[in-house]
Amino acid sequence: MRFRGWMITSRQDGSAAEWKELALAELPEGDVLVRVQATGLNYKDALAMTGRGKVVRAFPMVPGIDLAGIVAESRSPRWRPGDRVLLTGWGAGEAHWGGFAEYARVRAEWLTPLPAGFTPERAMTAGTAGFTAMLAVMALEDAGVTPERGEIAVTGAGGGVGGFAIALLAALGYAVTAVTRREALAPYLRSLGARAVIPPAALGDPQKPLQSERWAGAVDAVGGGTLAALLAATAYRGCVAACGLAGSAGLPGTVFPFILRGVRLTGIDSVYCPQPLREKAWPRLAALVPATAWEEIGEAAPLEEALTRSEALLRGEARGRTVFRIGSANP
Repeated sequence: MRFRGWMITSRQDGSAAEWKELALAELPEGDVLVRVQATGLNYKDALAMTGRGKVVRAFPMVPGIDLAGIVAESRSPRWRPGDRVLLTGWGAGEAHWGGFAEYARVRAEWLTPLPAGFTPERAMTAGTAGFTAMLAVMALEDAGVTPERGEIAVTGAGGGVGGFAIALLAALGYAVTAVTRREALAPYLRSLGARAVIPPAALGDPQKPLQSERWAGAVDAVGGGTLAALLAATAYRGCVAACGLAGSAGLPGTVFPFILRGVRLTGIDSVYCPQPLREKAWPRLAALVPATAWEEIGEAAPLEEALTRSEALLRGEARGRTVFRIGSANP
């Protein structure tokens, strides 16, 4: 049986992505075969597709760190043909063939049940971005950051993580300030629930060890000076959930926010997140995000456009999430 998908191969000058026909026999080892119905475009996927980042760890590789669909075959007692499942992380699209194809063979323990009432397309509108945002919000809750504590900042607000973080926090009653360089996105961010939209420069000087206490907490997808400025302005016993490095992997700053104000910096790992936490986060995500936000954040496109969409994402031209619907449809 043959099917279509993207394949990345290694070349002397880097790597190249090609849309091609594949065979089931080519799929790597795994105890569950999934008929993929939807996948989404993440920053890692864009780097892999364009060869601009060392994301792929083995060649050839079918990219796509997310997928959702129906179990076609299973050698695991946990899953049966017809089960609706999703997968994010676990090295898919990096070390193991991922979701940018009509079929994927994966390990049973990597799969999560699709929440009731959730279509594969909606699950992939969220994908790693929405899942990461939910984990970040749960981390703020675990740190005791409640809505009455004050403002929450969300950086990288124009991206998928930022959009979902805003929608989730607003749904829970938090006062959210969106931080973005793209002024034109202000109406979109307010439609998701942001009460204010500011540029990164408004966060203050990242070189200052402490600033006036402004943020009860924050979700940061940028890193670097942006994260340092957030920490310096986080209120006593506040928390910043760090989940990205769109700006920089560095962290300039001092220990003063931590030792003088008891600020907590929590790292969010969505790739190897334990399965019990996944099964707690996904139903909450499905229930909390309002219907209007799904429509605002997600944009559907054919999988054949993955390369051009990847290039646009890396140029900073994308907004929210691109979801690729695959095959015949969502049942």
